[in-house]
Amino acid sequence: MEAKKVALVMVDISGYTHFIRAQKVSAIHAEEIVFELLEAVIDRAEYPLTLNKLEGDAVFLYAEIGDNNLARVTRDVAKQVQGFFEAFYDRARTLTEERAECGCDACSRVHDLRLKVLLHSGEAVFRQIRQFEELAGEDVIAIHRLLKNDIPAREYILMTDAFHNLAGNLAGMAYTPSQQTYPDLGTLQIHVFQPSN
Repeated sequence: MEAKKVALVMVDISGYTHFIRAQKVSAIHAEEIVFELLEAVIDRAEYPLTLNKLEGDAVFLYAEIGDNNLARVTRDVAKQVQGFFEAFYDRARTLTEERAECGCDACSRVHDLRLKVLLHSGEAVFRQIRQFEELAGEDVIAIHRLLKNDIPAREYILMTDAFHNLAGNLAGMAYTPSQQTYPDLGTLQIHVFQPSN
């Protein structure tokens, strides 16, 4: 096991639960669509980002950061994340066109899905469990907890204060400072950016 400084990225599809629940007959098409949308995001990610794992309708990525490149790596990650939205919506448009002839609910509701991205920086413990690399620690828990928040928007980029202090604002995006409180983590200061499609 080894502890490393990291930038953590959680990419989550908004509307997934409703999309899957509402599509009992077209469950296979719904899963295919979600997989293709996540794959488009993964394909857009490049060094220094590394895919850690898929978590249902979410993708967990990280980038290792050192003392001499904190700001550079976090800015690069923030820039890449903005491109995730373009990749997601380009693929969604293509899927809508490709599946226009299918009459199932899933294929006709691709446009209902949205993307949210969470960014945090801190420390993670890396451990190998058989062929899998697992990240653990308080900062890994924090980014997962932030998936459950009271932000009313279905689409956003959420930066924790720790990430924002290194990367700064996203050019051309309005944002709102806010906070989320969790019993075991306390209050986390966040910055919520609204991307435009």
